[in-house]
Amino acid sequence: MKFGKWVVKCRIPILILAVALLVPSLIGMIMTRINYDMLTYLPGDIDTVVGQDILMDEFGKGAFSFVIIEGMDPKDVSSLREDISHVDHVDTVLWYDDFADVSVPMEILPSKLYDAFNSGDSTMLAIFFDTSTSSDDTMEAITAIRSIAGKQCFVSGMSAMVTDLKDLCEKEEPIYVGIAVALACVAMMIFMDNWITPFVFLMSIGMAILLNMGTNYFLGEISYLTKALSAVLQLAVTMDYSIFLWHSYEEQQELCGGDKKEAMAKAISATFSSVVGSSTTTIAGFIALCFMSFTLGLDLGIVMAKGVLIGVIACVTVLPSLILIFDGIIEKTKHKPLLPEFRISKFVAKHYIIIAIVFVVLWIPAVFGYNRTSVYYNLDSTLPESLPSIQANNILNDKFAMNTMEIVLVDTNLSAKQKMQLANDMKNVDGVKTVLGLDALVGPAIPDELIPDDIKSELIQSGREMMLVMSEYKVASDEVNEQCNKLEEIIKSYDDSGMLIGEAPCTRDLIKITDKDFKTVSAVSIGVIFLIIAVVFKSISLPVILVITIEFAIFVNMGIPYYTGSVIPFIASIVIGTIQLGSTVDYAILMTTRYKVERNNGKDKKEAVTIAHQTSIRSIFVSAMSFFAATFGVGVYSDIDMISQLCTLMARGAIISMVTVLLVLPSMLIIFDKLICVTSIGIGKRSKKNKEEAL
Repeated sequence: MKFGKWVVKCRIPILILAVALLVPSLIGMIMTRINYDMLTYLPGDIDTVVGQDILMDEFGKGAFSFVIIEGMDPKDVSSLREDISHVDHVDTVLWYDDFADVSVPMEILPSKLYDAFNSGDSTMLAIFFDTSTSSDDTMEAITAIRSIAGKQCFVSGMSAMVTDLKDLCEKEEPIYVGIAVALACVAMMIFMDNWITPFVFLMSIGMAILLNMGTNYFLGEISYLTKALSAVLQLAVTMDYSIFLWHSYEEQQELCGGDKKEAMAKAISATFSSVVGSSTTTIAGFIALCFMSFTLGLDLGIVMAKGVLIGVIACVTVLPSLILIFDGIIEKTKHKPLLPEFRISKFVAKHYIIIAIVFVVLWIPAVFGYNRTSVYYNLDSTLPESLPSIQANNILNDKFAMNTMEIVLVDTNLSAKQKMQLANDMKNVDGVKTVLGLDALVGPAIPDELIPDDIKSELIQSGREMMLVMSEYKVASDEVNEQCNKLEEIIKSYDDSGMLIGEAPCTRDLIKITDKDFKTVSAVSIGVIFLIIAVVFKSISLPVILVITIEFAIFVNMGIPYYTGSVIPFIASIVIGTIQLGSTVDYAILMTTRYKVERNNGKDKKEAVTIAHQTSIRSIFVSAMSFFAATFGVGVYSDIDMISQLCTLMARGAIISMVTVLLVLPSMLIIFDKLICVTSIGIGKRSKKNKEEAL
């Protein structure tokens, strides 16, 4: 109560401080670097990542791309290659004139070299950069190369795709926030009793979002996925707290005889108590993501946990101040709630056995679909076909029958014969189109002395030699993963320290790592939230009932893609369950809290559940619809499939969780009422005492 009175008294200084903090927050948000490369979040100790570090440190090479050139004379191509080589951060541009003088006719080159760089009237340049795949310098170099190359040329590869993804995100992200704000506002205007209150809510939440985004500066950088989702998620998740405060404020006004300052002080105190428990489960869900070895989870988890905490603070400080400041306008813009009266509480309590049977039966298709939902790992396969990098990748596949290139690093102490045999063995692996290495290139038509020294120095550094393996298979496919396994087996048979690096082996490792992460995150989130609920309710049985209820909703949500034939992004299978559990278990906690109160007030189990249902249904409905509105619109709009599907899954999950809590949880509470009373401290005991006193 003291804190509430302090907030009411200091409302003007609080708002001044909040507005003042927006300036450094905005600067911090602008200054925070955004990472668009998912593969950089792999653990630093795996071979593929260690190999990339060696490639950068010893060879001075990081990212690489292919430039496909159509219908250009060889001398013009050579001139273009020279221009590209002068672009900042371009380390090496490989073409056939690097391996032999341009005057040497193409026809006398070894067929493997000729076929690697030429197909019909198209030829290809391989470009290495001295910066990493997704660095700002690399993306600027890609843009410069495109401007030099012109319309006859197409830049493919991971760096080109990341560059296009950055441009697309920067165009779409402000619209995400606009859509989320507009639809959430419409939902609240419809389902609440005031036209202006939703805007006041959004002012408070907007300040909290900006502060959260600004403090990301201290993290160094965040992923594009975190940036795209965090504002929408923070809006959707913390909207509940604003609604709780508003409803509490309205109740307190009636109890305080219209004294609004006193009512607000009491509302802050009541809201703080309820929101702390509610937000703790949500924060715990996001913290669980930090246990992923794929550190994108750490990135998203920290930002969102921080956002929820800031949202709670804003809810009990900034929002009450805004409501009191705009009290006059709020009073003039009240309207009757457009939300109809829900009259299903008695129906649910009466038919709880039937609902429970349906619940048990639906577990079978829910779990079946959940375990069989397909996921994808290759980001570029779901980006718009109109992007230049996607067009270039398609041309690379069509003209050169090539989808990816791996790099092999082996010890230079291997004999020339061993290196040639290694190249031949790798060439015989299914799907390998070409293997290019220094010794593999030396043939009878090209004496060793014709190979320039600068090319030798490019391929040999610090006792390691680099070989290029060009593959027909697509990244993240089962075929390329098997191919990488076989290539590594061959490489290790010649050189225990040999390494296979590149996008395909990194993505293969990503698949292995995230499969393990999924199990870890699920176990941690369920365990932590179970403990929090157990402490809040002083019960062993209630955490089981509440978690099972929401887990069922998660299984249904994540199982639907299997039945609709949809393929979801790999990250969805990890984060959606955690987010849905952490953010919607609040619905179950709200109803269960009231059930506990009514049981302690002497009500029998059915009456207690009916009252809890009647008093909770409106808040749960408004909260779920606000969550749905904030995420659904973004899911429909976004051209980035990963963001679109994540938002769609979150929107659908909010509705499924709402329906599950309003139908299944009451049935569970009635059926297990006796067990709950026996295994919980303080539930049912007062009810028994009241009955004895009545006798």
